[in-house]
Amino acid sequence: MEFTVSKNDLVRELGLSQGVVEKKTTIPILSNVLIEAQADRIVLTATDLELGIRCSCPAKVKKEGAGTIPARKLLDYTRLLPDADLNFKFLENHWANITCGRSRTKIAGMSRESFPELPQMPDTISEIPVKLLSSMISRTSFAISMEESRFTLNGALLLLGGDGMTMVATDGHRLAYVQSPMDANGASSKGFRALIPKKAMGEIVKLAEESGPDSKVVFAGDENHLFFRFGERLLITRKLTGNFPDYERVLPKENTNIVKLRKDEIRSAIERVSQFADERSRAIRVQFGQGEVRVFSSSVETGESEESVPTEYAGPDLEIGFNAQYLLDFLRAIQQDEVAFALKDQKSAGEMRPAGEEGKDHYRYVVMPMRI
Repeated sequence: MEFTVSKNDLVRELGLSQGVVEKKTTIPILSNVLIEAQADRIVLTATDLELGIRCSCPAKVKKEGAGTIPARKLLDYTRLLPDADLNFKFLENHWANITCGRSRTKIAGMSRESFPELPQMPDTISEIPVKLLSSMISRTSFAISMEESRFTLNGALLLLGGDGMTMVATDGHRLAYVQSPMDANGASSKGFRALIPKKAMGEIVKLAEESGPDSKVVFAGDENHLFFRFGERLLITRKLTGNFPDYERVLPKENTNIVKLRKDEIRSAIERVSQFADERSRAIRVQFGQGEVRVFSSSVETGESEESVPTEYAGPDLEIGFNAQYLLDFLRAIQQDEVAFALKDQKSAGEMRPAGEEGKDHYRYVVMPMRI
């Protein structure tokens, strides 16, 4: 195999594969990127057996073929080369000979035969606006559980139906829910339900950033895998198995006490007060009263802090303990200037929503109270 490719094109596509390449593996081939030269392009493939990515870029192909090279080493080296064309020639022993100007390098590769085959993409289920998918991930992924033992909570639930798209994530202490309508091309008449792993969601956001603002991701799925195609780039992930919790039972229906606050004011107050919260629990007390919301924290080791934020709330006085980080995750995720707290009593879950201009999305965030 022999081809010539632009350094910038190669570095861009190699960079997108780095989040997928297995770095600590007992299977050496998974540290490599598969390079296939065909017609006037090269195709780059990387996988860790759970997640796979296939990218391509233009190239002058002198001799078609395929080979694998360590992905990290190749990226680190090519980044250091001048902005020029690189000539690749794969030798009989699977090594790659790379020439760029006066630089000549050989990188030890491995046989293409031992590289895993990625599944073929099935028929399209939906075409989802890239901006919408990325936005829904950024508003839910922080609520995914970090405990590996709770594998059904290590990703988000994706639902597609005639009324649009829904994404839900929870770690058992909080739940993020986003529902958005889509046009006829995006909505799925059949209905589709799957659990997307958190790692795959992170890679989707990276690919979305490389896509045009008005572009769409072509989505498909089979029994075991989900497929997201961004133009010439394809991301494949294994589905998570198991039953996701019945999230509809968690969404509060009786939170009638509504408190509206300026997002920046309450976020800044919580950020400052939480500096004096217990490092493990991150617990703060939030007191909702006539005309103001007060935030408290105290720790034997570090001290105590208290702030108040004005509001037009006129309901009953309530004092509830919350994990400060859980509240901040939501406040940093929303674009709106106002946030609404919906409350029932001290012992029930609180709900946060963007207030004011909500647009077409329904974004709800449920946080369980803490005992302090």
